[in-house]
This record gives sequence, C-alpha cells and structure tokens, in this order.
Amino acid sequence: MATSTRDEADEEVVEFIHEDDGSITARDKETGVASYGDTKAEALRMLAEALTLHEGGGDPVSDEDLEEMGLDPEDRGDEDLPDFMQ
Repeated sequence: MATSTRDEADEEVVEFIHEDDGSITARDKETGVASYGDTKAEALRMLAEALTLHEGGGDPVSDEDLEEMGLDPEDRGDEDLPDFMQ
C-alpha cells in the first residue's frame, strides 16, 4: 500500500507518495500535477518539468517531431483535441 508524506515550506506544498513498486510520486497540492522518480530528488526534478509544461512552457510538437516518432501527422483521429493540444 502506498504511503505519503508532506514537505510543507511556507504555503507551497508537495506531497510525496511512496509507491508499492519503490518509486516516489511528487504531487503539487495546488495544481494536482504529479510526476515520479526513483528518489525524492528525481521526483522533484520531474515535477518541476511537468509544472513548466502545465503552465504553458515548452515547445509545441511539430509534424516533423511526430514523423520522427513514427506517427502520421495527418492521422489525428475523430476526436477533438483538448485545449492544451490545439
């Protein structure tokens, strides 16, 4: 069973969840964004990256990026894209 601990510094709160498989999930309580790693430090680094992307940072994925991943840029499916992907 996973357990959690909190690191409460000022008003910022990150919850650490120790998963059954040994990994650690770091979750930002304000946004609900979470990421994981093998250590708390790695989980925090991954959470920082996830928060940057959540806040609109990073580069959009281009058709060339999709092709490099072996995906067809024209195959967008029948579903509408979520707002963050438009």
